[in-house]
Amino acid sequence: MLNTAVTSENIVPKPYKKGKVKRVLLSVFGLLLGLIFIFPVYILALNSFKVQKALFLNVLSFPDANTFTLNNYAESFSKLNYLQSFCNSLYITVFSTLLILLISTMAAWVLVRYKTRTSKFFFIIFAISMLIPFQCVMLPLMTVAKILNFLNPFGLIIMYMGFGTSLAIVMLHGFIKNVPEELEEAAVIDGCNIFQLFFIIVVPLLRIILITVAIQNVMWIWNDYLLPSLIINKPGIQTLPLMTYSFFGQYSTRWDLASAGLILCMIPVIVFYLFSQKYIIRGMTEGAIK
Repeated sequence: MLNTAVTSENIVPKPYKKGKVKRVLLSVFGLLLGLIFIFPVYILALNSFKVQKALFLNVLSFPDANTFTLNNYAESFSKLNYLQSFCNSLYITVFSTLLILLISTMAAWVLVRYKTRTSKFFFIIFAISMLIPFQCVMLPLMTVAKILNFLNPFGLIIMYMGFGTSLAIVMLHGFIKNVPEELEEAAVIDGCNIFQLFFIIVVPLLRIILITVAIQNVMWIWNDYLLPSLIINKPGIQTLPLMTYSFFGQYSTRWDLASAGLILCMIPVIVFYLFSQKYIIRGMTEGAIK
């Protein structure tokens, strides 16, 4: 009589087992990678509640009753001139992002809809320009900025627009390709002019990718230090990242205040990211598929 015993190995296919093991390994790897990235932020937050002496004695220790303090945040808030610096960062970030969205959306739409050799050439130029490091154009940019009197927040916004449009155009270009031309043709037949066609018909269809592009640029511009340090490193118009440099003196560094100050600078962009992270994943996924 044949042995017809049924075991779990007979029921579960081997490819399913391999796929399950692969998913578990990827999950563990992702968890470890996440912990590696979060660990510096954890150390920063931990030391922001310590006095300077305790921080030097043991960076990894938890603050106790003798070393715990909230004065770091109060002193950092005052030394950063937080409200003024926050408004400066917000002004530059918002207007730079809006200009990048407007210019890049118009440019990407024209490059997609007007299919000529010139449009292909310009798209390649935009794509190649992303490969040029900022350090290569830093000195010529400063020379031009001085000539044009662009050493102010307005000049910084224009520069951000120039550096941010290339990536935005490439992302939007792939997304716009999937927008049916029939919708635009129908709108033109109904009497839409080119501005109505763009702002009423096209832009609403690009909402997801526009939000994704906006989030990327907000996070980049808000956290940027190098370009503002070259253009607007003057009292009264400095951004939050620039003001954090005040904690690092020539002969001493207030790591306790610096830790609290850096956390204060991170909080706005972290809150912004938490409320908008779903749009990043959705926009990048749909953009890749389209």
